[in-house]
Amino acid sequence: MNIAIYTLTSELHNEQSVAKATEEFLATISADFDFCGNNYESYGSAPLSLLYIRTGGTEGIFKRIYKELMAKSSAPFYLLTSGKSNSLAASMEILSFLRQQGIQGEILHGSTAYINQRIHLLLQVGKARRKLQGCRLGIIGKPSDWLISSEANREIVLEKLGITLIDIPMQELLTAIDSIAEPKIDETQMQKAPNEGIRKALPGALRIYHALKTLVEKYQLQGFTLRCFDLLSTVHNTGCWALAQFNSEGIVASCEGDVPAMLSMKIAHALTGCTGFQANPARINPDTGEMLFAHCTIPFCMTERYELDTHFESGIGVGIRGFVKPGPITIFKLSGDLSRHFAEEGELLSCQSESGLCRTQQIIRFSQPSLTHYFLTNPIGNHHIILPSHCKSLLEELRLSE
Repeated sequence: MNIAIYTLTSELHNEQSVAKATEEFLATISADFDFCGNNYESYGSAPLSLLYIRTGGTEGIFKRIYKELMAKSSAPFYLLTSGKSNSLAASMEILSFLRQQGIQGEILHGSTAYINQRIHLLLQVGKARRKLQGCRLGIIGKPSDWLISSEANREIVLEKLGITLIDIPMQELLTAIDSIAEPKIDETQMQKAPNEGIRKALPGALRIYHALKTLVEKYQLQGFTLRCFDLLSTVHNTGCWALAQFNSEGIVASCEGDVPAMLSMKIAHALTGCTGFQANPARINPDTGEMLFAHCTIPFCMTERYELDTHFESGIGVGIRGFVKPGPITIFKLSGDLSRHFAEEGELLSCQSESGLCRTQQIIRFSQPSLTHYFLTNPIGNHHIILPSHCKSLLEELRLSE
């Protein structure tokens, strides 16, 4: 089951009339659900559990059982009310009590359309929480030396997200690369290589991909972040192609050992099905709300087309220049201790290929120019995740920083 509905009912109310009102109200919910009544044994086992406050006078009942329910589920309390029989008043008293205890909750009340919209959104979030529980993400090599603010609090990440971070020495990847035979290159990839240097670098880029795949399988990873710049001096190639491919396959792969970026991408993938484009701002215009983001890799699946180039800073290996269809986007970033996040919507205006920048370049405009002030006054690191849709409400609903 995806949605379970449990009830709280005062003994003072006539069960027959309450049952009739319940039937009428639940008929307005446009989603499949299991009606569990006051049997709370399975509470928290569904992606979304709702407490239907059927009447007033239920506050004391809730106070007696809420700790038992919290032991079964870490999700917020969602209090469903029809507005009849003083159910809204009781829900408000219960929510006030929860807030006094520092416990998250929400009253689902309003028009039929509003309640159904909230239920469907909360169900999507509940399913995402399930996907994150038990997830294993690898840190291959340490974060790059310049990422001085991009560590993560492992205990909080495990407690709030259910994600375990696994340290994997860089040498283990290098050893795996050495053991991989030179792969045969698909002709389609060769055709995207504009010169002989990139054609010669392609087999090495694919060896990195296959070596990373052995680590993903060995450690049972659902994603990883890679200290990719170390590959420049050791195997004289880059991880850009490999990361683009892994992200297209749904295995989260972030650059430069950036753990908060990896976590942000994993959360985005659990919620939207897309890992997103990890990039850093190259230019900001606070007057217009326009920004230029760039990086040398992007998930192949996000692009309309792409070209192969060298890695920007080093001029070697294989980088990705991706072109994405203009349209709505959301920029997202979560801090490593999960204490705060940034999620704002905008529009992708165009992609460009200016020299002197990382290969994939996107010009993005916020609806409110003032939103750019965050990047200049209180940013969460340099890397941010660009998602190809307006999904701020979905990201905010996870409530990680509360």
